[in-house]
Amino acid sequence: MIFSSLLFVFWFIPIFFTIYWLVPVKFKNIVLFIGSIVFYGWGEPKYLILLTISILVNYYAGILMHHYKGRADKPVLVCALIFDVGMLFFFKYINFFIENINAVSGAGISKVDITLPLGISFYTFQIMSYVIDLYRGKVEVEKSFVNLGTYLCMFPQLIAGPIVVYSDVSAALRERKITLTDVEEGLKLFVLGLGSKVLIANNAGEYWKELEQIGYGRISAPLAWLGMLAYTLQIYFDFNGYSMMAIGLGRMLGFEFPKNFNLPYTSRSVTEYWRRWHMTLSGWFRDYLYIPLGGNRKGKIRTIFNLFIVWFVTGFWHGADWNFILWGLYFFVLLMIERAGFSKLLEKNRILSHIYSLLAIGFGWMLFAITDLKALALYLSRLFTAGSSPEALYYLRNYGVVFILGCLLSSGIGNRIYSKIKDRAFITVPVLTVIFILSIAYLADASFNPFLYFRF
Repeated sequence: MIFSSLLFVFWFIPIFFTIYWLVPVKFKNIVLFIGSIVFYGWGEPKYLILLTISILVNYYAGILMHHYKGRADKPVLVCALIFDVGMLFFFKYINFFIENINAVSGAGISKVDITLPLGISFYTFQIMSYVIDLYRGKVEVEKSFVNLGTYLCMFPQLIAGPIVVYSDVSAALRERKITLTDVEEGLKLFVLGLGSKVLIANNAGEYWKELEQIGYGRISAPLAWLGMLAYTLQIYFDFNGYSMMAIGLGRMLGFEFPKNFNLPYTSRSVTEYWRRWHMTLSGWFRDYLYIPLGGNRKGKIRTIFNLFIVWFVTGFWHGADWNFILWGLYFFVLLMIERAGFSKLLEKNRILSHIYSLLAIGFGWMLFAITDLKALALYLSRLFTAGSSPEALYYLRNYGVVFILGCLLSSGIGNRIYSKIKDRAFITVPVLTVIFILSIAYLADASFNPFLYFRF
């Protein structure tokens, strides 16, 4: 089940929230746990057992770590992390390694017939944060299986984030209040996120899909540049829209989820961009990988090495293919160039810094989007192919409004306007109603409705 579906909007939300809001406080976690299981199991019931085992293993690991604190808690932590990482490795990366071993050695090892469980990258990181923080003494042991299961399975952020570490919600899991203001603000965020996803991301994605159908070898430079713009807008409004819906739903449940995006395309450097894009993932890698490796505390060479590891893992976390590793290392190189002094030049020139950042981000998204390296090289070459392109006008007529709207909203104009009118119900209610109706009309009519981050 996905948020941008008629099933979720008109069936799951009304039924679930009616029950959730009516039951006494002491039963809310049970209702949320069961509702989240239904939400996840609707699309992939066979992987519910995997989710259940993950909860059980980490729940009992936490109990044992608490019981043997200072004596044998570290071995228990290591075992829990081996299990968590091992499950992620098997389901997400085993066939990648088999393919590469076969390519290098000609071994002919058969690939494993498995599909990637939805959200495994996200919920694995979340449950790891619990056992790691428990070992560090940052959180108390969760003695309620239902509470820990609710944390891991909570449907708003189960499939595609934001990554919510246990310490963010541990207090609310035990006691929370839901006000009418929470419900109102949550509904607003959900509708805005739905509109971002359905009206902008999906339409921009349709152009990118058309380019794939035409074939990269047959497109002109103008079409290729428009394609880079389209994918850049699609992935932002797709993932940011999902995060807004997740945060809104969380607010309606009584939880405050962390912000995941902060106008990343307004950045003036790649360094700034990664402080604004998918902030919960960046924070997770900082707290649970970069700092434990030594951060910047052990000299320049070690810092560079630590950053290399972080960006290699960041790329590999996104997908089991070489293009994702290249994407991560591409940003590592750019960050090193900025650290070497280029950032000082960017600080002096606002226009140059914005152009550089947008181009760097756009080229990065091409590395991300095109998994076949030969096709990637072909696409990049088409960006610099000479010649006119009369068909570009055709696509501009069809998608120009979406591109302009996407550029304006990603620049922060929409945020500034909304901040001025959000407390004026006579304006916001009609605007949000129109966005909701248009989104539903699109969902009822269109068949193109992917969520890009589901495959990660």
